[in-house]
Amino acid sequence: MNRLIDKLAIMLICLVGFGSSDNITAPVVGFLVSAAISTAAQIFTGKKIASVLIIVYSAACGIFPILFCAIPLMLYDALWEKKYWLVLPAITVLFQLDRLTEHQFIISAVGMIASVIIYIRVSKLEDTVRTLTSLRDEIAEKNISLADRNMQLAEATDNEIHLASLRERNRIAREIHDNVGHMLTRSLLQSGALIILNKDENLKEPLEELKNTLDSAMTGIRESVHDIRDDSIDLKAVIEESISSVDERFDVDLDYDAGKNIPGKIKLCAAGIVKEGLSNAVKHSDGNKISIVFREHPGFYQLMIEDNGSCKSISQSGMGLKNMEDRADSVGGRISFTPSENGFRIFMSVPKKL
Repeated sequence: MNRLIDKLAIMLICLVGFGSSDNITAPVVGFLVSAAISTAAQIFTGKKIASVLIIVYSAACGIFPILFCAIPLMLYDALWEKKYWLVLPAITVLFQLDRLTEHQFIISAVGMIASVIIYIRVSKLEDTVRTLTSLRDEIAEKNISLADRNMQLAEATDNEIHLASLRERNRIAREIHDNVGHMLTRSLLQSGALIILNKDENLKEPLEELKNTLDSAMTGIRESVHDIRDDSIDLKAVIEESISSVDERFDVDLDYDAGKNIPGKIKLCAAGIVKEGLSNAVKHSDGNKISIVFREHPGFYQLMIEDNGSCKSISQSGMGLKNMEDRADSVGGRISFTPSENGFRIFMSVPKKL
């Protein structure tokens, strides 16, 4: 757009030169021809045809001197082609000075100087625009990279907080088990001894109630400790640890997509089945790749373990498959085993209890 506006200004200078002619037809035709060639040269900027058009017009000035009035416009186009010498053939007009007025030469010279000045100004402006555009793109890329980095840092922070909370919950569970649990066990033993030694019938029933209360408290403590420890299991970390024990033999691909609020029993079930499945693969599979998928869906959890070894049938003599079935049953899930010539697949689904 800037180039077009500047060319219009140069064309006005050229129009003054054409208007200084005594003839009417030749200046009009010359102006129209120069405008058409300059437009074509701009359309084909950077191509050979643009250079050809400019040099042909310049050479034509020696035949039709009136065309020299538009040389500032051709010079402007030649500068954009980075070939200012394309207008040099126009000097042949010097052999026909009598066909141009002094006023036209002066206007043309002024126009050429204006063309050079305008080109320098516009080219610098476009260079600045390109630099700013490049800088903007670079800043945008850095902002995207920074956003990704911030997201990674946030995820790393969340993981550290999650691991810290898991360690703290394990510590609390251990403290409850070691201190409160031992004290309740001691109290149960003491209450049992008192019941045996007691001879007073009036104290027999209160002592029995005390023992039952302590026994209930002990059961509650055990269940709470197990729940805390089960919930604190990092299932993904446990699966990755199991994978590390077989990665020398198998190329294992893990696809884990689940939240952090998975019930402890399901975590233990999934971890146990993964360990059992990997153990069976080491013992029986002749493949070299294992795929493990654990996903959380809106209504259920899904676990799949698949290797690429050949397996035409399932041996029922071992305890591995039975153990996996028992684990799935314990959480209300369903598990299936599919042998084929392309591999062996274990598939389990466990419904969520809403």
